[in-house]
Formats: sequence, structure tokens, C-alpha cells
Amino acid sequence: MAENYDVIIIGSGPGGYVTAVRSAQLGLKTAIVEREHLGGICLNWGCIPTKALLRSAEIKHYADHPGAYGLKIDGPVTADVKAVVERSRGVSARLNGGVGFLMKKNKVDVIWGEAKLTKPGEIVVSKTSKKPMEPQHPVPKGTKGEGTYTAKHIILATGARPRALPGIEPDGKLIWTYFEAMVPKEMPKSLLVMGSGAIGIEFASFYRTMGTEVTVVELLPAVMPVEDAEVSKFAQKQFEKQGMKIILEAKVTKVEKGANSVTAHVEMKDGKVEKIIAERMISAVGVQGNIENLGLETLGIKTDRGCVIVDGYGRTNVPGIYAIGDVAGPPMLAHKAEHEGVICIEKIANVPGVHGLDKSKIPGCTYCNPQVASVGLTEAKAKAEGRDIRVGRFQFAANGKAIALGEDQGFIKTIFDKKTGQLLGAHMVGAEVTELIQGFVVAMNLETTEEELMHTVFPHPTLSEMMKESVLDAYGRALNA
Repeated sequence: MAENYDVIIIGSGPGGYVTAVRSAQLGLKTAIVEREHLGGICLNWGCIPTKALLRSAEIKHYADHPGAYGLKIDGPVTADVKAVVERSRGVSARLNGGVGFLMKKNKVDVIWGEAKLTKPGEIVVSKTSKKPMEPQHPVPKGTKGEGTYTAKHIILATGARPRALPGIEPDGKLIWTYFEAMVPKEMPKSLLVMGSGAIGIEFASFYRTMGTEVTVVELLPAVMPVEDAEVSKFAQKQFEKQGMKIILEAKVTKVEKGANSVTAHVEMKDGKVEKIIAERMISAVGVQGNIENLGLETLGIKTDRGCVIVDGYGRTNVPGIYAIGDVAGPPMLAHKAEHEGVICIEKIANVPGVHGLDKSKIPGCTYCNPQVASVGLTEAKAKAEGRDIRVGRFQFAANGKAIALGEDQGFIKTIFDKKTGQLLGAHMVGAEVTELIQGFVVAMNLETTEEELMHTVFPHPTLSEMMKESVLDAYGRALNA
């Protein structure tokens, strides 16, 4: 006889496990199905371990320039690649165990295996073809396994995987995805990165700081093409100052593999083809939702471009079936998945005052050097919408804390509706902006106007003061520029 639940969630990434916790808090009998590792890609092979790698790179960057801080280090600073990777994996393992603790604490049943929808309200879990990818991520004790399970509400949170281009598929040795890029056995002397989105640029930044010669190939006319044009141009100049080579409006059309290198045929804007040789290549051309082998076709669940179609509450076209996170479409961000999951389960539980997901207020962060963070409309998009706008900017070079930190390169840009004072967008590039952006996210969510921001007291000396100065500048009132 099938075991019955109120809610079954397929996938234990950030969206899945957070939804499970909230579901249990609401008094619903909850189970979560996982085939590979608790915490999903973000915790095990994405957001968290990459930040650990980038932290090691950041420390090396400071150690490479001690004179800028009045310090002296005798001899060159070298990276112990094995130790750097082990630290990153250790951070991941610690948090992986934390997810298991949360499931136990909240009395969420963990079902180990691969789930498939057989009909509304029912799944069949079979033995997983996936094994935990590391000894430090074992199958949790006390998990359930193969069998039939039923629930009134089934939430898909199966995430996404790297997209592969035909003929340039990653092979795990010479052509890497982010999986292989995260655990190098040694630093390649040269690296070609295909794609300059967040994943591509973060790895390009990491490897360049570690001493690898890095070339980035981007199809569009700008690096990090989703960002505001000014931010993109500034970031590119900083990357190039660090020795990174960036080729825009170009595409890799063919890759020839050698014994320990690749030769990429790169077609330039003018149609000419340049051959670039590198020891390794990272394919970072986006991700695609994991929608295969879930039984979506059997139930008639609608999809579009590799993702499940949902409304603002995660509901699919089939009653009782929901989807959240990467599998439900862009923006494919962990924090979007978490919030989307909470909205979905609270709507299911009829919690009063639940609002559908507003994607215009979801921040994006790229943890390269310099960091990039943004929320809302770019200047170009605001103008394209026909908005009459005011734009403010403030440079890191005019901020006391940034100068004291030795991090005086960057700026903050704010965009307001001229008629209403509504904050339409905020864009940042520079040190620690991934920590600053949330201030503007809160302001947008509270529908704060420029006047309210101007009357907010920011502490001194902090980087956050630049946020207020950018607002003041939009209205011709900057005090320190």
C-alpha cells in the first residue's frame, strides 16, 4: 500500500529543502525525494563551493600585493591546489550535513531514489542510477527508498544542469563544466572560457587570480550581458587589467582535442576564424531544466524551452502539480528558488496575504573580482519602456571606507522614475557589492521613494554610504562628489 503525504517535493536543492521546512512548519505531512545529494547543485557543486574557491583566490590576490597595505611577504605566494579544493569540498560537506539535520529536525521524510509521476497525486520512486558524488556526501541514514507514494500536492524542484552545445560537449577531461572546474587536480597554464555569464566569469576570475592565462569568448557584445551597460564595460576593463583576454561578438564553432590541450576555432565578428590553443576549456553557455524522465508527458504538464510552465505561485496546468526553482524557468538563482518555494507552499496551505512571485525584484550577484550586483531595470530597459528617468552614480574612489580598504575601484548606479521617485533599478560593481545590494532590494519591496532614501541615515564610514550618495546624485544633491 502506498504511503500517503500531504506534500511530496522532488529534489532537495535550495528550493526543495526550504519548501520542505516551511511545509512542515505549516503542519503538513511532508516528504522530499532526492537521487544524488541533499542540498542539490547549489550547495554541493555551485553557489557555496565556488564561493569558497573564490575566497581562496581573494586571499591570494591580497597576498600578491602586500605593498599596497604597507606589508611585506618574502617570496612568491603559491597555491596548494589540493588544499584549496579540499577546503571548498569541506565547506560543501558541512552544509550538506546541515540539510540532513534540518530534515530530521522538522520531521520531513527523506526518500532516496528517482521519482516519476504516474498520475496526479502519485509518484513511483525507483533505485537511483546516481551515486553520491563524494564519500563525504553519503546517503543519509534513515531514508526511505523504492516504492509508490501519494500526496495531494507534488512539487517539482529538480533544478538544472549545464547546457551543452552540439559538437562541443564537455568530456570531463579537456572540456569542463562547472563540475570539473571546481575540482582541478592542478592549475592549467591556460584556459578558454566559453560564455561570460555569472558562471563563466566567476571561474575566469578564479583561475586568472590563481595564475592561469584566461581567454573568455562571448557571443554577445558585452561581458555579463544581462547587466547594465556601464557596469559591464567597467568590469571588462578591470578584468583586462588583471590580464584576462576577452573576445566579444565571437563564437566557438569547433574544438580539436589534443593529448593535453584543445584548439578552439573562434569565429570573429567579421567572419574570420582564429585558432586559440588552451590546456583546458570551460563550457559555460547556460543551464537547462531537469525535466526528463519525470513523467511530465504522461500527465500533460506543459513545458517551454526546457522548463515547466508555472504561474506566480508555482502552479502548473495540472491541478496538484507544482514546479519551483530552476526547473520552473529563469532567473535560475538559488534565492529565487527558495522564495518561490515558500510562496508555493504557503499558497497551498492557504496562508493569508500570499503574493505571487515578482521577478523584477530579484537581485543578481556575480562573485568575480570586482563583484557585480544588480536589481530591477537597467538604464537601457527603463528607456525602452518609455520611462522618464533620473540616474545617479557614485564612485568608490570618493568613499572613505573604500579607500581605507584599498578597494577604490567601482561605482553604484541608481535609476529612478522622474515623476514618482520610484526606484526602478540599482547596479553596482566593486568590493562587497553582493552584500550591499539587498539594501536596495528591501527599498524596492517597500516601494520606497527617493525622498525616503535621502532621509535614511547610513553609518560612517561604510561602503553603504555610497548607496545614499548615488540616490542624492540622481537629484543633483551629492555631498561627497
